[in-house]
Amino acid sequence: MDFGKFKSCIEACHVCAAYCDKCATECLKEDDVKMMAECIRLDMQCAQICRLAASFMAQGSEYARELCRLCADICRQCGDECAKHQAGHCQECADACRRCAEECAAMAG
Repeated sequence: MDFGKFKSCIEACHVCAAYCDKCATECLKEDDVKMMAECIRLDMQCAQICRLAASFMAQGSEYARELCRLCADICRQCGDECAKHQAGHCQECADACRRCAEECAAMAG
């Protein structure tokens, strides 16, 4: 596999993971943390799958496309959840998740 064709998707995955980490951390500082529980849960799962997908692409794994398909699904779900909240960190995370979902869906074919 050609690493170059994965470059933009790998970058989108790393950016998304960082925004998810930031969002989860900031959600924990909100006054009503319980209201943010689903956002935090999905942020953590999304960050993990993004890092794993990026790693599999970098390795040229035969499972990269399958993982990217799953990553796109989780990114969409996380982005939808984050978009429900008005906090700036949630809106930024939603944008990063949507971009990553698009890249991963394209990569998955």
